[in-house]
This record gives sequence, C-alpha cells and structure tokens, in this order.
Amino acid sequence: QVQLVESGGGLVQAGGSLRLSCAASGSTFSINAMGWYRQAPGKQRQVVAGITSGGSTNYVDSVKGRFTISRDNAKNTVHLQMNSLKPADTAVYYCNAVQYGIEGGRIDYWGQGTQVTVSS
Repeated sequence: QVQLVESGGGLVQAGGSLRLSCAASGSTFSINAMGWYRQAPGKQRQVVAGITSGGSTNYVDSVKGRFTISRDNAKNTVHLQMNSLKPADTAVYYCNAVQYGIEGGRIDYWGQGTQVTVSS
C-alpha cells in the first residue's frame, strides 16, 4: 500500500555531503513515522534517523550533529542531509515507513536502497 523510492546516493570523499530523498506514494495518509536505515556488508541493518508524524526526530549516536532528517508533508517526502561524511558511513541506505495498527499491528515498508560510498 506504500511505495518508497530513494534517490541521492553516490560517491563522495570524506568530509563531503550528500542529500538523500525518499518519496512515498500510495496510502501515505496512514504513515505514522518515516526514517532512514543503513546496512553495510556483513552488518545488520540499523536505524540512522527517524521522524514521526509530529516532527519528533531521533538519530543514532554516530551521526548526531552531522545528519539531519526532515520531512515535506505536502510532497510526502523525507530527506536526510548528510554532512561531514566519513568512510564508516558507507552503506546502502534504505528509506522506511511505518504504519501502526490499533491493536499492536505494525507494517514496515522499505525502499529499494541507495548506495552511499565515502572514500578516504
């Protein structure tokens, strides 16, 4: 019911910046929160940043002060501004959207992923 399409990944040198975008379509009225996850080879997928429908944000410690998540409700789009990138940020970044049911149900939707590579 929700489709997510990411864009903005690429190759940058350490210290550079990238801006990821995720456009949601479908039943976007039912989305409670959106966020960004990343997964490096051999590693678990981990949350990087999240934003609720009310605008509350959260970040993993390693990106605090460098990454900023924002949303554009009119366009059903969430962005991740990534500054001061480090090689450790290299991963596939996935957009995530969450729907919560009344009785504890939860549905996660995922984008196809966009590669972010930071060279040293």
